[in-house]
Amino acid sequence: MLDAPSDTADRSLLIVDDDRPFLQRLARAMESRGFVVTTAETVADGLARVEGGAPAYAVVDMRLGDGNGLDVISALKRRRPDARGIILTGYGNIATAVNAVKMGAVDYLAKPADADDICAALNAQGDYKPQLPENPMSADRVRWEHIQRVYELCGRNVSETARRLSMHRRTLQRILAKRAPR
Repeated sequence: MLDAPSDTADRSLLIVDDDRPFLQRLARAMESRGFVVTTAETVADGLARVEGGAPAYAVVDMRLGDGNGLDVISALKRRRPDARGIILTGYGNIATAVNAVKMGAVDYLAKPADADDICAALNAQGDYKPQLPENPMSADRVRWEHIQRVYELCGRNVSETARRLSMHRRTLQRILAKRAPR
């Protein structure tokens, strides 16, 4: 694990995520690693925080209720070109990763990312490449996580979730009734 910035460095960090429990956990974890954390739950709030004083670091969710987290990264890079921003997403694909880097993000991490991975990415210098996880999630677990996320976004409505996932409602009900795969 890489250490947090030294005492002489600006350790301001903006975290923008609409998942409040995750936001609060990550904020506490990053504070314990020496960052001075500010949080926001919407793109509008994140943009306001950037305009009020651009932080040295940012961790921004890609999909937020009122827009795209890339808008926050773009505004941050305009206000403070040396800032290091990371995009987090539960919906990772190559096209959005490339777009995030083009907009100024220094890394693109898939949720659920832990605080150590985020801290390492924020502090990475030069040609740093993250290590492969010792126990990566199985394909079944990734599928289950995606289904759960869509289910929550649909307000726990099984019929709407099944429609969005192009899945039969009964199949979805059976999946939701089971425990999470390892």
